Amino acid sequence: MPTLPWTVPHRPPRATEVHVFASRFETRTLWGALKFLAATPRVWRQVRSAPGAYGAALKAEPFRRTFWTLSAWESPEALKAFARSGTHAPAARGLSGQMRDAAFATWSASSDDLPVSWPEVRRRLT
Repeated sequence: MPTLPWTVPHRPPRATEVHVFASRFETRTLWGALKFLAATPRVWRQVRSAPGAYGAALKAEPFRRTFWTLSAWESPEALKAFARSGTHAPAARGLSGQMRDAAFATWSASSDDLPVSWPEVRRRLT
């Protein structure tokens, strides 16, 4: 599962401002990367039914122990509700001890510009 392509759970209205969230996680060990991969299908199912989710993608580099996420939301509140509920919350808590480094970025974008490119995600996270 090196990449989960951009998936659109709920199509945003055209020319609407959306809340974009990107992250980069690096695990300390290969075991941590495997645990991240094992949690991914459950969290991905949650994203696909999350209220206010306009899109999401994952780029995994498991042998480098690095994972990149990209998502777009109706609002910061919709993102927070997702992160604090369902399978995401316990998965995040369970993986926190495996993390070596993490970076996060949020910004506003037009729904017409989705999905954001991976080079843009990397630029914003470095």
